[in-house]
Amino acid sequence: MESMSGLWTEVLSVWQTALFGVGVGQVLSALAVFILFLLLRRVFTRIVLGTLGSITRRTMNAFDDELITALEQPLRFVFVIIGLYAATQVVSFPEEINVLLTRLVRSLIAFAIFWTLYRCVEPLSFLIDKAFGALGHTTLGDSLKEFVAKLACFVIVCVGVVAVLEEWQFNVGAVLGGLGLVGMAVAFGAQNLIANLFAGVTIFLDGIFEKGDWIRGAGVEGTVEDIGFRTTKIRRFDKALTTIPNDKLAGDAVINFSRMTNRRIYWKIGVEYSATEGQLRQIVNGIKEHIYDNDDFETDPAKVTTLIHVDSFNDSSIDILLYCFTSTTRWPQWMRVKEDLAFAIKGIVEGTGSGFAFPSTSIYVETLPFGTPEAFPNAANTSSNVSPNVSEETQ
Repeated sequence: MESMSGLWTEVLSVWQTALFGVGVGQVLSALAVFILFLLLRRVFTRIVLGTLGSITRRTMNAFDDELITALEQPLRFVFVIIGLYAATQVVSFPEEINVLLTRLVRSLIAFAIFWTLYRCVEPLSFLIDKAFGALGHTTLGDSLKEFVAKLACFVIVCVGVVAVLEEWQFNVGAVLGGLGLVGMAVAFGAQNLIANLFAGVTIFLDGIFEKGDWIRGAGVEGTVEDIGFRTTKIRRFDKALTTIPNDKLAGDAVINFSRMTNRRIYWKIGVEYSATEGQLRQIVNGIKEHIYDNDDFETDPAKVTTLIHVDSFNDSSIDILLYCFTSTTRWPQWMRVKEDLAFAIKGIVEGTGSGFAFPSTSIYVETLPFGTPEAFPNAANTSSNVSPNVSEETQ
């Protein structure tokens, strides 16, 4: 009986001090508390967040839906922190372990705070427009807002890491000071990287172009797919993806075709020299009527310049200058308007009884070869029509 009593005493001793001097009963109680809060998390997700989600779906804007989605994971993580803290209060750990657990809980709290801020940056990005509007700026483009959002996320991550490290008594200031000398050395070897970063900021702030714009710059023409801190990706019209360093784009003349107000048509129409003055006037007036009476063309003199005039006497033609702008800037519609205009001009020219000139050459012979009429039966008729000069007329 004494041996059994001693065994029971050992069992009780192990039960009370099995893990770091903590009893098994306390550990099981702590686990039960932690599991309880995990169950409460599921209830909170289904009831509270589900109710809020159904309410926000009835509203007209998408901001509240995005905000609830962004806050869902951090709010669920809060129950993990509360459960861990409550579990540590049930158990009487030694002082050293209590200090570690306290730092762990504080680190998780800091992580949850900065995680929440990080996830809320995108839903709250509309506030960027209001902030810049209060400073007198116009509404920012999507690319610039994306850049500011990325910058805000980067700052939040850096501050969050520093906050967590500070909880573990990590001297961040000393490390940053030590990295200062290393940073100077790295900066000399990363001049191109730094130049591209500043060039990227310039592109964003100046609003040179945005994602989706059709541009030509640095020898590349295509559609902007992505604007990064270091490079810009342009999808050429042959569907090849080109990556260009930002400093090249910022330092080059960039043409943004997507910001054209109208698209130009610039033609020279060559009419035969046999056309009379009346026919030329009919052609010019017919083209003017087609353009000024057509909604496909912009003819407001305050916005564009429209010119339709007999321009010059070319080598083989009388040239009519056509300089006008379409209302659309989209390539397919512009091509359709050009085609309709070409058909109309052909009908106008042919309707006047005239025709289009084409490159031609006229040769005037001063004397016939060999000078013998026998070789050329029509020499007599030909000689009466030849010019005393030899010349060429070519368009």
